[in-house]
Amino acid sequence: MKLAEALQERSDLNIKIRQLESRIMNNALVQEGEKPSEDPNELQKELDGCIERLTYLIGRINLTNCGTSVDGQTLTEMIARKDALSLKLSIYRQLVNTAGNIAYRARSTEIKIIAAVPVSEIQKQVDRIAKELRMLDNKLQETNWTTELIED
Repeated sequence: MKLAEALQERSDLNIKIRQLESRIMNNALVQEGEKPSEDPNELQKELDGCIERLTYLIGRINLTNCGTSVDGQTLTEMIARKDALSLKLSIYRQLVNTAGNIAYRARSTEIKIIAAVPVSEIQKQVDRIAKELRMLDNKLQETNWTTELIED
């Protein structure tokens, strides 16, 4: 199994677990004399199986990410870099949007609001960070599809 396939299965399992949780809760209580539309005990067994599989996949994915290197960095380090770049990009984009919203004055006696940061320079940084993030994500995706999941 390729790492990318394991990541897709992990995502699917997370969705299924949330759905099973909802279905179990919807069938946990019924009016006396009535039957639930689904057997919560059977749903719970299915949930337990999904969680067991998810636990296995997470362990294998983490092991694979730690044991796979690209350009001198493990996938774990690359993912950490991607997360940090995403956070930085989000904040810088918000800064550009906030600083770029200059309030116009109807009269010269109103308070003038100006940007306290160089918006155009920060926008250039945003563009550089976005490109770096795209390139890093592409490298991660490529590696995910060419790397075998480390299994028992």
